[in-house]
Amino acid sequence: MLILPLIDLLILSGTGLLAIGFVMKAISVTTTYQPSILGFSAVDFVLMTGICWGFALTLAARSWVRLNEPKLLAVKREQIQARARAQAREIDVANSLESSGNGQGRRPEATPISAATAERR
Repeated sequence: MLILPLIDLLILSGTGLLAIGFVMKAISVTTTYQPSILGFSAVDFVLMTGICWGFALTLAARSWVRLNEPKLLAVKREQIQARARAQAREIDVANSLESSGNGQGRRPEATPISAATAERR
């Protein structure tokens, strides 16, 4: 279903309802007659305008998100991958510094604890 014609219809009907509400309010201000169409007053038409424009805005936002969602997900995925690559590089640098600092490529052995030191702990 095409969304844009529906959005245009909601905007157009909201604008028409607003015009009708203004005309009815102008009539009620300038005369003693209180007009109503199908029991709706001028304020009711203004409220219906707000509802139509709100639905149009909601549909436009949903269609925009649906249209741009793959792009936004691709950008987010690229950011996560770039962060993972940076962390992998940091780990590689840390490992290469650790292995080159000893000269042997392995960690030095820990010094044995004497019996007196072990008893104090």
